[in-house]
Amino acid sequence: MTMDIPGDRRLAAAVVMDYKQRVLLVRRSDKERFLPRVWGVPCGKLEPGESPEDGALRELKEETGLLGEIVRKVGESSFVSDLRGHEIKNWQDNFLVRPLSATITLPEPDQAAVWLSPAELTTVDIDEYNLDIVRQALTSRSPELLRQVT
Repeated sequence: MTMDIPGDRRLAAAVVMDYKQRVLLVRRSDKERFLPRVWGVPCGKLEPGESPEDGALRELKEETGLLGEIVRKVGESSFVSDLRGHEIKNWQDNFLVRPLSATITLPEPDQAAVWLSPAELTTVDIDEYNLDIVRQALTSRSPELLRQVT
C-alpha cells in the first residue's frame, strides 16, 4: 500500500455578516487538534470537485447549522501546515455570506458562537489569521447587507 503524499490543500471560509453589520464568530472545541478554543469564522477543506462557494456554505451549515448565501468573494489567505511530516500549502478562498436562517446549532457542547460588531472583534480570543479574514470582509461591505431583516 502506498501512502498518499499530500499536496496543496484548498479551503473556504464564510464570514457571516448580518444586517446590523455584526460578524458571526465560533469558538473551536477543546477536542480540536488545531487551535482549540480559539474563535474564528466557519471554514474547512473543500471536498473533491466542490467549488469554493459551495464549500464555504457547506462548512457554514456543518459548523453552525446556518443556511447562507454568498454575497461575494472578499479575498484569499494561505498558510503552511504539517501533515505527517509533510509540509502542506493551504490556499483559502474567503467569502462574505448573508445568513438565511437564524438558529445556530454547534456540533460540540463546549463550543460557543457570538455575533460581534467590528469594534468588539478583539474582545474574544481570535487569532490574527481569522482577524485578517474578517477584515477582508469588512473592507468590502455590501449595501445589500444593510437591507436585510431578521
